[in-house]
Amino acid sequence: MTAEIEAGIAVLGAQGDGIAETPAGPLFVPYVLPGERVRIRPEGEGRAALVAILKASPDRIEPPCPHFTVCGGCALQHMTPQAYAAWKHAQVEAALRPRGVVANIETLISAMPQSRRRATFAATRSRKTLTLGYHGKASHTIVPVSECPLVVPEIERVLPALAALIGHGLSRSGHASLLVTATASGLDVAVSGGKTLDGPLRAELAKQAAIADLARLTWDGEIVAARRAPLVDLSGLNVAPPPGAFLQPTRDGEKSLVALVQEAVGSAARVADLFAGCGTFAAALAPRAAIHAVESEASSLAALARAAREQGPSLRFKPLTTEIRDLMRRPLLAAELKPFGAVIFDPPRAGAAAQCAELAKSTVPVVVGVSCNPATFARDARTLIDGGYRLARLTPVDQFLWSPHIELVGVFLKD
Repeated sequence: MTAEIEAGIAVLGAQGDGIAETPAGPLFVPYVLPGERVRIRPEGEGRAALVAILKASPDRIEPPCPHFTVCGGCALQHMTPQAYAAWKHAQVEAALRPRGVVANIETLISAMPQSRRRATFAATRSRKTLTLGYHGKASHTIVPVSECPLVVPEIERVLPALAALIGHGLSRSGHASLLVTATASGLDVAVSGGKTLDGPLRAELAKQAAIADLARLTWDGEIVAARRAPLVDLSGLNVAPPPGAFLQPTRDGEKSLVALVQEAVGSAARVADLFAGCGTFAAALAPRAAIHAVESEASSLAALARAAREQGPSLRFKPLTTEIRDLMRRPLLAAELKPFGAVIFDPPRAGAAAQCAELAKSTVPVVVGVSCNPATFARDARTLIDGGYRLARLTPVDQFLWSPHIELVGVFLKD
């Protein structure tokens, strides 16, 4: 058995683990804080397990969840809100620095507990038991959870019913994933990895969906129960996203992002919404600007177009057009961007390298970048700055409470 050692924690790394300086080199230790003295057990590959806290940081608090340190969903529940916000601010600075991007980073817009409207649960069964919960930290083991302070109460309340539902559709030693989204009309559940659908299973799943009062149940991409359209309110536009479609993880975070984008876009008469998804920003801006929404996922774009066609007149939408296009491989060219007074881009974690290269060559006066990855945001910001833009405003938005992830909204102006 590896011998335990004592060490001091200097700083937190990018994933929220503490860095312990030891004679054998630095080791990453979860659930510790800077300034603490700890006893740890090296585990190899540069990592160590926390055994005991010998001297606690004044920034340490009691975690609100009984599953913390066992479940792998959260990394930083043991940190005061003030220290947590300061650490996230520092993570943004650390991402910008290697690219030479200088910005006045605004105060973090915080996330609240019980605000996540979407969560992915894992399930497995043995001969006698079924386990529904989250994966443990860096593990395939599923930790059963009866409560979760991250998710909205509607999701937490349905956990027993979801366990009953998945129990009918999971083979022994089978593993399934359940993406659960709280919508205005009920829960939308998409399951992957279950048994192959047949008549009896389909009937049983529909029955269980009714017991759980789900709006919609999708099984490995096939809708098996559609009791109500799962509607999401996007600034007054009620959109029914396709199963598994991208949505902002919290309602409050979405409102913050929309407000920042609206303020940045200002009075622009024509706006391009790139990587538009189901229309989070398009719907908010359409009452005051002509919108061109571009997205590679045809089903998401179709949901936006359908909602805009049916509800747009009553919401006094300006013209809203859509285009199915893979912006990673075929970005809008600088010449195509010329008609727009503002452009928004909200790409996946990989960022928008190709699109930003074209934006850098364009004459668009206002570009708003929304990103869930500070590292790729910094790369794309460098491209825009080198093309003549200045980063006029940068706001961090926390939609991933107690995790190392953070959202950014950057406003770029070409004077």
